[in-house]
Amino acid sequence: MSDAREQLDHMVRTQMENRGIRDPRVLKVFRSVDRARFVPAGDQRSAYGDFPLAIGLGQTISQPYIVALMTQSLALEGPERVLEIGTGSGYQTAVLAELAAEVYTVEVRNSLQVKARGVLDALGYANIHYRAGDGRAGWPQQAPFDRVLCAAAAEQIPGAWTDQLADGGVIVTPVGGPGSQILVTITKRGKNLERCEFCPCRFVPLVGRNGEEDAGG
Repeated sequence: MSDAREQLDHMVRTQMENRGIRDPRVLKVFRSVDRARFVPAGDQRSAYGDFPLAIGLGQTISQPYIVALMTQSLALEGPERVLEIGTGSGYQTAVLAELAAEVYTVEVRNSLQVKARGVLDALGYANIHYRAGDGRAGWPQQAPFDRVLCAAAAEQIPGAWTDQLADGGVIVTPVGGPGSQILVTITKRGKNLERCEFCPCRFVPLVGRNGEEDAGG
């Protein structure tokens, strides 16, 4: 365990603090949520590496720095209700559950969510709610949400997400196609949506139930 703590501390110092992650709550969480619990068994030696790892079905667990950057960009203070699009490995889900009051996570690939939920349940998280389905539709029955985070890229941000976002709420998501993507924040101010682009990136495409890529809407 001490070795894992040392590796986590090194990961945070070199991959996050050295690249401008400053939120003390975010840094503390990344020192406590062990990425090794969320990577495939064969990749344990690479669990703290500065790169994404495949988790099956064409999906990945994101690079630690990118997870931290997106998390910091949500500006979570504690009482928020967060909609996560793409449960994936469950790593980002665990980070959000540490920082927010409630996390509502949607995953189109049911088998991935079942596996992630097994890990998250074993870790004792009681503030995570799960739904298998098309993330492009959000989770209207549980709206509004204070924050929305997506770890897959669409050409345009689905309208359902902004519709389900509370006033003053923030969306963090990659936008673009395979050749050009960028992380953006969308802040809802009444009827206005304020957009800020802040980091080039590369994510898997946002897809629906039938595997079709999102074209916005």
